[in-house]
Amino acid sequence: MSVLRQSAWLVLEDGTAFRARSVGAEGEAFGEVVFNTSMTGYQEVLTDPSYKGQIVCMTYPHIGNYGVNDDDVESRQPWVEAFVMRERSSVASNFRAQMDLSAYLRQHGILAIDQLDTRALTLKLRLEGSMKGGISTRECDPQRLLERVRESPSIVGADYVKDVTCREPYEWPIKTNAECGMRNAEFKFNIVVIDYGVKYNILRQLAGLGCYVNVVPATMPAGEILAMKPDGVVLSNGPADPAAVTYGIETIRALIGQMPMLGICLGHQLLGLAFGGKTYKLKFGHHGGNHPVKDLQTGKVEITTQNHGFAVDLDSIPDQRVELTHVNLNDQAVEGMRHKELPIFSLQYHPEAAPGPHDARHLFQRFLDLLERAHA
Repeated sequence: MSVLRQSAWLVLEDGTAFRARSVGAEGEAFGEVVFNTSMTGYQEVLTDPSYKGQIVCMTYPHIGNYGVNDDDVESRQPWVEAFVMRERSSVASNFRAQMDLSAYLRQHGILAIDQLDTRALTLKLRLEGSMKGGISTRECDPQRLLERVRESPSIVGADYVKDVTCREPYEWPIKTNAECGMRNAEFKFNIVVIDYGVKYNILRQLAGLGCYVNVVPATMPAGEILAMKPDGVVLSNGPADPAAVTYGIETIRALIGQMPMLGICLGHQLLGLAFGGKTYKLKFGHHGGNHPVKDLQTGKVEITTQNHGFAVDLDSIPDQRVELTHVNLNDQAVEGMRHKELPIFSLQYHPEAAPGPHDARHLFQRFLDLLERAHA
């Protein structure tokens, strides 16, 4: 590749190096390199706390053409360690756009690169598995960058939940509920969402169905959560290795059987661990908006959004009352489970996202049905 103005290097831990152009903030970033197959939604990807600790490569070749805006964020800031594209659009053309992608990335200090072969990078990750990587706009010698990549921490055993969770409990803004057509007097249930890295659209969906939503830090003990007298608890999505979030597992274990519970993504994995099971690392993870999942209870196939690098080993759960409800049709990974006697179920994918566009949103109503039966 010819030398580019504002050049950068992406180096993988196996020594593979890509020369690229810097189109975001300057500096260096390290993390697990993964690929995302979504065609749109790059702003939601950037601000999904589940991507903390990861360098994300978008497989769709043209990114940034509709700009960014304040309404499409999924959390308080971008969380990706760095962002990789085939081509960053130089034009942001959309009536909702408030700034272009590069300006947004620089504003938040996120390194980003383009003009490299993302197909070759994706193929390598798919064949050999996700691996550590580093991006630098400062280091001109990829061999020296490789040394730092190999010294960087692994995502296995990493607890990034403490970085992304809220610091204090908060109520989901009333104005958001009003926009959903809800008034205070119409709230049906008081829901506590444990924030392991929650996406805002989970909170919007719950509010839109008539729930009063309280978000609490991941480190809040079970006793304090029970003192809030919730009608139900939602275990949110989040980043990295679920086995490292030992305090979350202990809290969930203490809450099981106390009220209806819904686990999403990392929350699903933590629930599996709280039931006494194990999780394992996927080869290259599930990241994107086109993953087919079969609901074994209805026989229907949903097109789902996913973002996770670990999965639950259902066979390792000693409680035989926990059963499989959803399966990934690409690799047969566990995508959902439920307890046969307790009002608890969980999903590995994101029912609040909408690639289908509405395939999985009915699962929030399924949770409300549990709440209705629990309070009948």
